[in-house]
Amino acid sequence: MGRKSVALKALSAQERSDALAKAAQARAHRAQAKERLRKGELGIAELIDRAAGDEALARMRVAELLEAVPGIGPVRATAIMEQIGIAASRRLRGLGVHQSRALIDFMEDKHGV
Repeated sequence: MGRKSVALKALSAQERSDALAKAAQARAHRAQAKERLRKGELGIAELIDRAAGDEALARMRVAELLEAVPGIGPVRATAIMEQIGIAASRRLRGLGVHQSRALIDFMEDKHGV
C-alpha cells in the first residue's frame, strides 16, 4: 500500500511569488489571532468558531492555539490534548464537534479562556 506520487506542475515565478505572499499573509493572520488570545481579547470558543469559515485559522494546529494561552507551554499543551483525546498533529479544521466542545469546556473551566 504505497502512496502514489503526484507530480505537481511547475509554478511560474509570478505564481510562486503569489503563493509565498499568500502563505505569509496566512501566517500573519494566525499570529494576530494568537496574540489576541494571549491578551484576552479573543476566547478559545470564538477562535474555534472563526476557524470554521477562515482557511488560515482552520490550518492552525491545536497545540499552537493552546500554547498561545498564558501559562501553557508545549508540555502542558500536549498533556491537555492527550487528556481530551486530540492527536498531537490535529489542526483546528480537523476537530470534531465533541473534541471542540471538550477543548472549550476544559479551557473555560481550568483557564478561564
